[in-house]
Amino acid sequence: MNDDQLLRYSRHILLPEIGIQGQEALIRSHVLVVGAGGLGSPASMYLASSGVGTLTICDNDRVDLTNLQRQIIHGTDDIGAPKTHSARKTLAKINPEVEVIELDERMDEKRLLQLVGDADVVVDASDNFSTRYAINHSCVLLRKPLVSGAAVRFEGQIAVFDLRHPDNPCYHCLFPAGGEDQDMRCGVMGVLAPLVGIIGCMQAAETLKILTNAGQTLNGRLLTLDGLAMKWKSSELRKDPGCEVCGNPA
Repeated sequence: MNDDQLLRYSRHILLPEIGIQGQEALIRSHVLVVGAGGLGSPASMYLASSGVGTLTICDNDRVDLTNLQRQIIHGTDDIGAPKTHSARKTLAKINPEVEVIELDERMDEKRLLQLVGDADVVVDASDNFSTRYAINHSCVLLRKPLVSGAAVRFEGQIAVFDLRHPDNPCYHCLFPAGGEDQDMRCGVMGVLAPLVGIIGCMQAAETLKILTNAGQTLNGRLLTLDGLAMKWKSSELRKDPGCEVCGNPA
C-alpha cells in the first residue's frame, strides 16, 4: 500500500483482526453485488469505502422518484438513469481507487455463473425469490460464500451461506422453492427507510469479515429484526440432506 492508502484505511489497519495484511486482502478482492436498491446501496457504499478492490454491481432497473426514500446511493438528479450508472458515479466519489463494473442487464444462468465465478464473495441484495434462488444455485455450484439480506415493512433478515464448505446449508435449505413463501415487494407492502440501511450495512460487515477472515460470520445462522420493537432473533440453520440444490445425492 502507498502512503495515501495507509492513511485512508488507517482505522482498519489499527484493528488487529484486520491490520495491513487484511486491508491488502480487501484491496485484492472482488465482490459481486446483485441489486443497487435499498440493500445494495449501503452495502456497496461501505464495501467501496472499506477498500474492496473491485465491485461488480448488477441491476437492470432505472432510478425512480419512489426509490429515493431509501436507496441512498441515488440522488434526485439520477432519476431516469440506470441504477448501475448512478451507483458507479456515487462510489467513485467515495473511493476513486475502487474499480466499479456496472452491469445494466438481466442475467441468465450462464451469465450469472460467469459473474459468480469471478467474485470472491456474492452479496444478494435482490428483491425477489427467483433471483435469490438463481444466485444461490450458482454459489453452490461454484462454492462461493453468499451474504443474503431482505427487508420489508419493519422486518429484516440476514444470513451467510458459506458454500465453500459442503456441510454448510444453502439458501434453498432455508427457503425451499415451491414453499408457501411469496415475494413481498416493498412497492406493495412498504418498508421503513432505515431498515434497509441496517441490513445492507450488516451485509457489508459480513462480507468484510469473510474477506479478511476476521471473527465469526453469520454462517449457519439467520438473524431477523423486528424493527418496531427493535428486537433481534437468532436462529440456527442446518443443512437439509434432502435439499435439491446442495443436498447429498441419494
